[in-house]
Amino acid sequence: MKGTLVAHGGAWDWPDEYDAPIQAAMKEAVARGQAVLAGGGSALEAVVQTVVYLEDNPLFEAGFGGCLNRDGVLQLDALLVDGRGPDFGAVGAVTQVRNPILLARQIMTEIKPRFIVGEGANRMAAELGLPLVENESLISAKARSDFAASRPGRTADTVGAVAIDADGNIAAATSTSGMALKPDGRIGDSPLFGAGGYAHNGIGAAGATGYGENIMRALLSKYACDKMAEGLTAASAGQAAIDHVERLFSNSMAGLILIDAAGNLGAAHSTPKLALGWLDAAGGIGSSVRGGLSQA
Repeated sequence: MKGTLVAHGGAWDWPDEYDAPIQAAMKEAVARGQAVLAGGGSALEAVVQTVVYLEDNPLFEAGFGGCLNRDGVLQLDALLVDGRGPDFGAVGAVTQVRNPILLARQIMTEIKPRFIVGEGANRMAAELGLPLVENESLISAKARSDFAASRPGRTADTVGAVAIDADGNIAAATSTSGMALKPDGRIGDSPLFGAGGYAHNGIGAAGATGYGENIMRALLSKYACDKMAEGLTAASAGQAAIDHVERLFSNSMAGLILIDAAGNLGAAHSTPKLALGWLDAAGGIGSSVRGGLSQA
């Protein structure tokens, strides 16, 4: 099997002026994952490296440049899912880690607990050897300006990736700063196993973005993977999952990326825009901000 992946940079309705730079950044993010897969690396490492790039890019509201909460603090969440278990590691409301997806990986591989939040997550990062940084160093000028004006940011504040490698192993990763001006300690769907992301070898993987409270209540990523387990392709399962959350909650504002066990990619959304990057069948990299995806 040839490894492949698809990534997202959030789902919402940002100004058109951001479309071109977002598409370029999505291509670069996918290139990071492609390099891992081309070198014989795992799907797990591919999604981690893809998301690390997106966390570091202030165009996206995860990691550096993320949305501040109503107290002016950047609190970050992340989830990493290994389809071989499945297994996962997750963090919530972490404030002193530049790349929360790296902490999620350490939690999954190094300790028994699987979800650590708040100050405990900061302390765990230090115990696991990750550098701690000042929260101020993670706040971009744009995020500070948005906070001062009490306005939301550009996107749905979540980034993610799903991948399959040459051995058929599947993985998913998500990272977010959550809603702009959220209450202290609010955690949405992104770090929740089965809501923000899910992966299972032999079935597929899904990663969600959008309005977290609805995504949590629908267990959207697990629902999409259940549809793939029933025999739907990634594309069909994604649309079925979006239809499901729309039936439950009108104006659900959700997006999904998916991959099935055959390596087919999918994406679906109920938002005006969904930032995507993906590997096509020829090994090229595609991108879109309208949710369109072609593997041809």
